Amino acid sequence: MLRLENIVAGYGRTRILHGVSLTVPSGGLVALLGGNGTGKSTTLKACVGLVSVQEGKVELNGQVVNDVPPEKRSALGLSLVPQGKEVFAAMSVEENLLMGAYHRRSDRAGIAQDLEAVYVRFKRLRERRKVNAGMLSGGERQMLSIGRSLMARPSVLLLDEPSAALAPRIVEEIAEAILGLRDLGLTLLLVEQNVGMALDIADHIYVIRGGRIAYEREVGDGVAMEELQEFYLGGSEH
Repeated sequence: MLRLENIVAGYGRTRILHGVSLTVPSGGLVALLGGNGTGKSTTLKACVGLVSVQEGKVELNGQVVNDVPPEKRSALGLSLVPQGKEVFAAMSVEENLLMGAYHRRSDRAGIAQDLEAVYVRFKRLRERRKVNAGMLSGGERQMLSIGRSLMARPSVLLLDEPSAALAPRIVEEIAEAILGLRDLGLTLLLVEQNVGMALDIADHIYVIRGGRIAYEREVGDGVAMEELQEFYLGGSEH
């Protein structure tokens, strides 16, 4: 489980988050929605320790991790798939994947098993495993970025805008892959601007606006696109 309690965070003297609270239950798939500049990515960075939390608590499986360095949070099972499909362009697909398991590099048998699991999940990565990552399409880079995070054996996976700038067909593939990860038992926090995708796959949604949670609802509880639009553009907070 991942829980944020009244998180205040930002960059230097600039506060971006103003008391964000949300919960991602074990095995759940929660979406955090919002427009540009609302604090979505900052929320994920606060979770993994890339942004300092000035007030509030980040809890991972009941443990407060505010003072735990990012690399140790990864070892505790928290992994981020960053925005922008970031890959090591001059390294092969397989080398990129192995970098995800660097902190457990002595576990050769386990790494080989996990590498095969990634190739089963993303067949195109197997086909292109010897190709430099810089030669991949946007969709392939997104698959590689997700696969590299999976090599760390996370229990909680954070995904920052995985559908951004992808063709609709590829978005569907990424959505199916995310649902498959939930079926494996991973706990997932998905940051998205693609409301349709989020409503299709998430169990629960939050909308962030101006660094504050403006709205939250179970997806199966009659959430309508028109209602969500109100919270993107303005209106009362729930």
